[in-house]
Amino acid sequence: MGKLSGIRVVDLTQFLPGPMMTVMMADHGAEVIKVEPEAGDPARVQAPFDSYGGNEHSVWFANLNRGKSSVVLDLKSEDGKAALRDLIGGADVFVEGFRPGVMKRLGFDYEAVRAINPAIVYCSISAFGQEGALAHHPAHDMAVQALAGFLSVNDGPDGTPVVPGAPSADLAAGLTALSGVLMALVGRERTGEGAYIDCAMFDSLLPWCAHTAGSAIAGGESPKSASQRSLGGAGFYQVYKTADGRHVVLGGREIKFAKNLLTALGREDLLPLAEAPAGEQGELIAFLRETFAAKTRGEWVEWFEDRDVAFSPVLDFREAFDEPHVAERGLIVEAEGGGRHIAPPIRFAGEVWKPAPVPAKGGHPG
Repeated sequence: MGKLSGIRVVDLTQFLPGPMMTVMMADHGAEVIKVEPEAGDPARVQAPFDSYGGNEHSVWFANLNRGKSSVVLDLKSEDGKAALRDLIGGADVFVEGFRPGVMKRLGFDYEAVRAINPAIVYCSISAFGQEGALAHHPAHDMAVQALAGFLSVNDGPDGTPVVPGAPSADLAAGLTALSGVLMALVGRERTGEGAYIDCAMFDSLLPWCAHTAGSAIAGGESPKSASQRSLGGAGFYQVYKTADGRHVVLGGREIKFAKNLLTALGREDLLPLAEAPAGEQGELIAFLRETFAAKTRGEWVEWFEDRDVAFSPVLDFREAFDEPHVAERGLIVEAEGGGRHIAPPIRFAGEVWKPAPVPAKGGHPG
């Protein structure tokens, strides 16, 4: 039995933040009922596809919806509304990801749902929250990152922002919503009372800049990547190109790492620069760029093997998934009948996790 066995979740979310949250609950035993429109969650049709238990599913959809059951309901019809009310009556958690105001128009805002089930934990996930000037502004992940300041430091050497590699606002919201719901469930054990959680992607992402945007948080200027220790202004937290056109990184600014590397390279004289303020390490960065450009990525991996330096090669996803570490940690798991899943990041000692089947639209897992 999983840690959340006995918890029933009614899940009206689609795409990424909500399904990521509820699959983490399903992975640990919660009964998650995915309520879909006739067209289904749009992620169902997102390529690429693979065979999961003999059925073709989107890899995206399978990895975020395994272990759930699916119910197709038309929430604009009386039959659909009645069916959803029945589900709510026996649920512990209700999660929705529509734009603010939609659930009220459908007759399933928090007040209406609480009237059916006073102990329910209700979570709304949106881009900017249920109230405020931006509440109704349409936005997916990158637009939220842009408005929260994060995209300004997701830039190249010329200062031009680039499309981020990770949907951080989506994922921050999924994790924040999960944490809020679990807190509310713990609190309900003491008080018997449910709760309402207004989870915004913007609000969830904003605390992630505490270590980089201190000057702006304190009311001053915004940090610039080229002069910020964790964003490109430091030699030992930097990306370097190798002789074969690939890349490696130095990912630790502790002075012991700088000393170990610079001593091995015969340039202890540059050690004071490794301790200099970010933005004043130009000579050090130039030396390291020239140095790394002299060997291939593979040669550097071999060279660093017995050295205590925070160094890593930049791998693509195929290379990353094929790393022995992934196999040793059991991070890619093949389901019974086929189909590969990324294992949940939360796993408990003594428990063996196996991916549950992926639900067909309107059906139980299978």
